[in-house]
Amino acid sequence: MSRLNPLQPRCIHLAILALGGQGGGVLVDWIVDLAEHAGWTAQSTSVAGVAQRTGATIYYIELIEPTPGLRPVMAQMAVPGDVDVLIAAELMEAGRAVQRGFVTPDRTTVIASNHRTFSVEEKMVPGNGVADSEAVLAILRQKSRQLVIDDMQALAVSQGSVISASLFGALAGSGALPFSQAEFEAVVERSGVGVKPSLAALRAAVGVAQRAEPPPPAADPMLTAARPLPERAVAAGLQPLLDRIRRNFPKSAWNWLGEGIARVVDYQDAAYGHEYLDRVGHVLASAGERQAEAAIEAARWIAVAMSYDDVIRVADLKTRGERSARLRREVGAQSTDVVGSEEYFHPRLEEIMGLLPRGLADWLDAWPRLKARLSPMLDRGRRIQTHTLRGHLQLRFMAGLRGRRRGSRRHAEETAHLEAWLAEVQRLLSQDAVLAIELLRCRRLVKGYSDTHARGSSRFDRLQRAARELAGRPDAGAALGRLREAALKDSEGHALAAQLQTLGLSA
Repeated sequence: MSRLNPLQPRCIHLAILALGGQGGGVLVDWIVDLAEHAGWTAQSTSVAGVAQRTGATIYYIELIEPTPGLRPVMAQMAVPGDVDVLIAAELMEAGRAVQRGFVTPDRTTVIASNHRTFSVEEKMVPGNGVADSEAVLAILRQKSRQLVIDDMQALAVSQGSVISASLFGALAGSGALPFSQAEFEAVVERSGVGVKPSLAALRAAVGVAQRAEPPPPAADPMLTAARPLPERAVAAGLQPLLDRIRRNFPKSAWNWLGEGIARVVDYQDAAYGHEYLDRVGHVLASAGERQAEAAIEAARWIAVAMSYDDVIRVADLKTRGERSARLRREVGAQSTDVVGSEEYFHPRLEEIMGLLPRGLADWLDAWPRLKARLSPMLDRGRRIQTHTLRGHLQLRFMAGLRGRRRGSRRHAEETAHLEAWLAEVQRLLSQDAVLAIELLRCRRLVKGYSDTHARGSSRFDRLQRAARELAGRPDAGAALGRLREAALKDSEGHALAAQLQTLGLSA
């Protein structure tokens, strides 16, 4: 709390950083209401963020204790070094607050949620572009006078509420404001909206704030292991696949093969699962002494390659019941609430032609003028409301084309690309198993659809050429691994170009 001399009234400065939809405005209104009901003067301002997850809205609140007969002059925005309480509704926004100078070691109480909402920059990186949460936590511990941190989003959802309620409760439990918990609860009751779940979230967060030790960091989701191979399949028609895994493949790869089977069968059908095991088996026939390691990598990346993203797959995932249930949980909807969602699609003409039978698509390629006329009609953004009958049926029709996928041009192209890759892997296995296994791992570069898929495929093809160029070098496998990691670092490809130059390979 700032006070230049004992004769001046106490003034408390709060800065709140929240993303769109996190209820930052509601939290500000509650804090203002809390102070004004206690006779304090309160003022709030805000600077809006740029867009969804490219920048948070920054709210600023000044609270001044009662000054009978006087009208205090208050500031319009937070000033570095002059913030008593910093509330961040997402971990990286807390880190950005430190960068802005809003957190001072001998002054600032930091209240933050440690969950992540990934930024555009993090999503654009071909590999794992997620920023280092532990580094941000270490800085927060070092820079704040008091740190209250937990997954406030999960806590709120567990109580059927939203994150603004749990952050308000954490503020109550921190003791940073001179108001009792009962006064905080009275604010929620006066709001008259979602009172019961909001109070539950508030009280749970008070307990978090008063806990002596911070929670341990969450496990890295990128390091999760494969689930054990089940004894029995969920359907009788799938049991032969499990039996075949146990009969024909090394035990070290069973779990990953089980994950692969689950993925490709969900993507297409049981026959596709047998195709998957055929391909893994052909790779292992050339693996020699490195069979166990080759089996795991082949199991992982062949499944990824066979379940490529196309318009059919996207439409299927968008209309699944479990996705609708997840959306309802995320917004805290009750059973009687109607929840709507609007999906944005921008398929290129190439995606549309990829759905056609190969012969028809090839015929269209011979008529460039016809394609030029079709492109403006097809190659444009579309917004589809999946909660409406019309929107849902549109996507279900697209998802229903799964049975025709094998006859499409896209499937023919993907299969040819897959077979060429595996043929190269099998050729290299007899010469340099380490290099061949690294080439299997390079499939991680190919993901998504449309432009994202095109960029990833281009880099994958370059690494496949690099594998041929590196063959015969004693460090070929390690060199290809470095190229793969470089290709995953940035969306522009600068790191890959630099690594290719270092190895003496052409870009």
